[in-house]
Amino acid sequence: MRKGLIGAILLVFSMVYFGAATQSAEAGSLLWQFESKHPNVVNVELYSDTRRGHVWPGNNRVYVLDDYSVKTINISCRNGEKICYGAWVKNRSNLYWGVGYKNRNRCSSCCWTCNGGQTKVIVLNP
Repeated sequence: MRKGLIGAILLVFSMVYFGAATQSAEAGSLLWQFESKHPNVVNVELYSDTRRGHVWPGNNRVYVLDDYSVKTINISCRNGEKICYGAWVKNRSNLYWGVGYKNRNRCSSCCWTCNGGQTKVIVLNP
């Protein structure tokens, strides 16, 4: 009986130990690059297509593009995770790029895979 208990404890320990190692191995990053050519302020959010409800930056905040320079956004994500951008003119959610405000639309070329790389410069034209 005691031998079985020790075996069970070792099994649980190994599952916890190797499970934690697997989770940290899944950590990745993705560098996004945006350039807004729109004369008004543009807001951006990034949405996980893999983890429903996961948004960057989150907490009811947005990334702000308020000049014509290239802005970079580096996020932590899970390797292999599909992430899509949504951008819209501030206070005008009907003027959008990608999946738009609150991930409401579909797109054909606004998603990238988390793989430690970077996107091309995504130019948001009026």
